[in-house]
Amino acid sequence: MATAETRPASRSTDRMPALYLSHGAPPLADDAVWPGQLAAWSADLPKPRAILIVSAHWEEAPLALGAVDPVPLVHDFWGFPEHYYAVRYDAPGAPQLAASVRALLRAPGVPVQDVPDRGLDHGAYVPLVEMYPDADVPVLQVSMPTLDPRRLMDLGRKLAPLRDEGVLIVGSGFFTHNLAALRHAGGVPGWSVEFDDWGHRALDAGDVDGLLDFTAKSPAGALAHPRTEHFAPLFVTMGAADAAGDLDVQHSVIDGFWMGLAKRSVQFG
Repeated sequence: MATAETRPASRSTDRMPALYLSHGAPPLADDAVWPGQLAAWSADLPKPRAILIVSAHWEEAPLALGAVDPVPLVHDFWGFPEHYYAVRYDAPGAPQLAASVRALLRAPGVPVQDVPDRGLDHGAYVPLVEMYPDADVPVLQVSMPTLDPRRLMDLGRKLAPLRDEGVLIVGSGFFTHNLAALRHAGGVPGWSVEFDDWGHRALDAGDVDGLLDFTAKSPAGALAHPRTEHFAPLFVTMGAADAAGDLDVQHSVIDGFWMGLAKRSVQFG
């Protein structure tokens, strides 16, 4: 019997979109607005046959594939109330998707490693709990092997054929992310507003070069992303869109701010 992950590939007309989302933190579940926004977003999407997610919270080279059999979540945060550590997300593993990823990335000198005990981190499961609460879609997390935007776009291009197989490719980060600076700010800091506005306009204008060089070409870039791992997943998503010819078919599904950070989340295709 065919499973959700092993049915024949979809036609290109059924291509899944590619997403970049701001993933929040464990307290997102208690927010009055954001969980509903994520749930409404997923309700408007075709049901994916599997999800491939790249999170800001897993950098490892060479590229690594997480667990293909369900294992405990990675509660990679500290100092939160105990109930956040009791959260579970028992999504099916995705061994067939992992095999497809290996095949797409296979090339001389491009190793792909397996980390079979590596569960989903909060950059993956926190938004998925809100978007797919039944945990009935196979999920595979892969590492970011680099923070170089151009190399990440190339990775996304290589993964793009999965979209025609019903796979939802998700880059999970945060549109602005500087927790240290937030400690000294009241409300939404100016640097978060400025970068969010610039990024929104750059996406709408299709300014790929500006986005690739965002640390130099954006206002407040160094403050919005003193380390770039939370913006970097956007480029995997952009690469997956670029290869399919729908890089210019994008819109912000979620915007606004949460605890001072821009929660802008974007759909391509």
